[in-house]
This record gives sequence, C-alpha cells and structure tokens, in this order.
Amino acid sequence: MRKRNVTRWIVLVVGILLVVGVLAGVKAGQIVTMVRAGEAFAPPPESITAAKVAAAEWEATRSAVGSLVAVRGVTLGSEVAGTVREIGFESGTLVKRGAVLVKLDTSAEEAQLASASADEALAKITLQRARQLRAYEANAKADLDAAEARAKQTSGVVGNLRALIAKKTIRAPFDGRIAIRQVELGQVVSVGTPVASLQSVTPIHADFWLPQQVLAELAAGQRVRLQTDAFRGATWEGEVSTVNPEVDPATRNVRIRATFQNADGRLRPGMFANVEVLAPEKRAVLVIPATAVIFAPYGDSVFVLEEKKDGDRPQTIAHQRFIRAGERRGDFVAVAAGLNAGERVASSGAFKLRNGSAVVVNDKLAPGAELAPRPTDQ
Repeated sequence: MRKRNVTRWIVLVVGILLVVGVLAGVKAGQIVTMVRAGEAFAPPPESITAAKVAAAEWEATRSAVGSLVAVRGVTLGSEVAGTVREIGFESGTLVKRGAVLVKLDTSAEEAQLASASADEALAKITLQRARQLRAYEANAKADLDAAEARAKQTSGVVGNLRALIAKKTIRAPFDGRIAIRQVELGQVVSVGTPVASLQSVTPIHADFWLPQQVLAELAAGQRVRLQTDAFRGATWEGEVSTVNPEVDPATRNVRIRATFQNADGRLRPGMFANVEVLAPEKRAVLVIPATAVIFAPYGDSVFVLEEKKDGDRPQTIAHQRFIRAGERRGDFVAVAAGLNAGERVASSGAFKLRNGSAVVVNDKLAPGAELAPRPTDQ
C-alpha cells in the first residue's frame, strides 16, 4: 500500500514538471518571436521639410534702440506780461521763420511811445539849436552838454518802448511744426507763460547708445538704418553725425547721434526707434532657417539629411550634428561652424527626429523664411 502511494506521488510530480516545462517552452517561444519582431520592426519615416545651407553676404550691423530728437525745438513763451489780442497760427501747422504767432495788447506802450517820440523830436531840435549857438559862442558849453544828454535820454526812452512793444509780438524763431496752442484770446499771460511748442522735424536726429567695444568701428558719416513700429515696413536711411567724445562711466556706453531726412514729417520728436549702424563692408556667412536649429543648454544642433540606398530603394536619413550658431536676422540664423554650403537640413519637424531616423521630405507646406518678415493682416 505504501509503495503504491509513493508511485502515485512520483507520477504526479513528473506530470506537473512536464506541464510546467511545456508552458515554459511555449512562453519562451513567444518571447523569442516578439524579440525577433522588435528587432525587425522599423518605424515609418517621419515627414519633414528641408532647406539648403546657403551662402550669403550680410552687412555687419550694430543694433540699438534710440529716441528721436528735433534738430531745433523750443517751447515758446512770453517775455513780458500782457493780454492776448491776436493769435496768428493754428495748432499742428507748419510755420515759417519770423511768422507772427501771438500779439499781446500794446495800447499803453504805443501811447507812451507817441509821447516819448515827441520828446525825442523836441530834444533833437534843442540840441541842433544849442550846437548852432555854441558855434557862435552864444551859449555856455554846459547848455550844449545838457542838450546832448537830453537827446540821448529821450532816444533811450523811445528805444526801450519799441523793444517792449516788440517783445509783446511773439514770432517763430525758425521753420517748423507748431504744437497745440496753450493760450486763448483775451487771456492774461505772465512772464514765461508757455504759448506752444515749436519743433523743426526736417531733418531729425536719433540718439542712441552703443557699448565702448565698438567705439573703434564708429565714425561720422557711417550709414544708419532706422525703423519704428509706428510705420511698419517703412525704413529711413541716414548717417552718423556725431560720436560723443566721452563714455558714460556708469554704463561704459557711448552716445551716438544720427541724422535722417524726414521730408514727409512722419518721424516725430520723442518717438523711439530701432536703429542699425551698418558697416562699410559686407561679410560672407552660411545661413539656414531658424526653425532648423534645436537650441539646447548643452549645445545647438541640426539634423543633416543624407541620401542612402535600402536595397534598390533610395532612403533619406537624418543625422544630428552640433553647430555654433551666430547672428540671427529675421527668419534666418548664421552658422559659424558645423555645416557646409549646399548641405540639406531639416527645416521643420526636427523636434520629432532622432539620430539615424528615416525621413520623407515634403516641402509643399514649408513655411517661407525672410530676412525682414512682416506680420500678416488678420
């Protein structure tokens, strides 16, 4: 009986081992099949757009943000107190040098001038008679001296009144555009009361700052380009008129002034503008679209496209290559090192690629790249 039970246990254990072995063999076969399938699996090619590394010539520039300054600009005011009797300009108009802008009441001064002129005329007659009498020694020299002093005194009074009347007529000191007037008819103004601002806007200056490192590259007459967001797409050409002889000790920057012709008067004093100082010579660069560059803390890179054959079929493979990116202008980036002219790089879709990825180039939807891109109207 005991021997029969031992036999049963042996048969049971052997059966279990056979079942486990069969299951293990089946599972091992499945795993081997999956591994072989994984090794044989090739992901489908990624769809990208491509661009060639192009050789170009760029003007070396130094960019800065500047402020527009009038060549001549003043706030006109009254030198004397008085009542406004006449206004000879409209706000925002162009005025010529010498044009009468404001006249103050001069009735009291004109009356005093009439009296002083009569005194002056009498004093001149008296002086003439005194000289004639003195020629015949019919009067004392003191009488002649008194007559001369009286003549000079009356002439001084007349000159003072005429100067006072002239000061009550405010004229434009130069050609320019006058701002909104700040006085009205009948208003009593005091000394220094502002009348309006007058700005000469043709030509116009732009003041900006550049670091002292570029001081040796700056010179009067150097070409300057100006743009402002107030007039998108418009560009003004000018030249450096002044390089400040001193450097700001706090910022180590030097102040530059450029002059621009502003015939249409669109540029206004006080506006800010983007200024570029152009070097006299152009430099050769290799450029690619900025969308092709993958910027990363450990280095910038691009995916270079290489044509290979997979059997009889041509295949495009993307290889990651690190580069040294340079200046950026518009939609392009200059490449200082890492690429050669004529090579093709992935211009969009590079973020989804890995080194050695197969790709399909489809340039139908490739975004356009421009040196001076403009926003499209919505």
